[in-house]
Amino acid sequence: MKTRFTLLTLVTVVVGMTICFAQDPSMGTWKLNEAKLKLVAGTTKNNTVVYEMAGDNVKVTVDGVDGMGNALHSEWTGKFDGKDYAVTGDPSSDMRSVKKIDARHLDLTVKKGGKVTATGTVVVAADGKSRTLTVDSTNPAGKKIHSVALYDKQ
Repeated sequence: MKTRFTLLTLVTVVVGMTICFAQDPSMGTWKLNEAKLKLVAGTTKNNTVVYEMAGDNVKVTVDGVDGMGNALHSEWTGKFDGKDYAVTGDPSSDMRSVKKIDARHLDLTVKKGGKVTATGTVVVAADGKSRTLTVDSTNPAGKKIHSVALYDKQ
């Protein structure tokens, strides 16, 4: 009886550890670290980004403000397979594609009306406590913009 209990406990611990380590480090709630923000004045600022599973897809919910300080809320549901999926609530984009490069790196492409308006990368730190979003975009006036934002996991 004691051997069976010990074996069952060991199996439970191993399964639990496997599940914990298999979880995608991108998943969860990320809050913008304003102290480490490098944005061009007047650009959109994503204050909170939430990655969560929605069946076999990933749902990304973004809350922030536009360049004029107006509240923004957008949602994207898709896979990290590099294919375009629809965005709702974002006046500057209607499609996004995200491609998983490895466990901690994502490449993203943002489109509006079939035209690429931004590209970027998301890199989750090795400790999983922060992530860096680097984006190169073009504003409506055609000016190139480079921004870097650091997020802390909540």
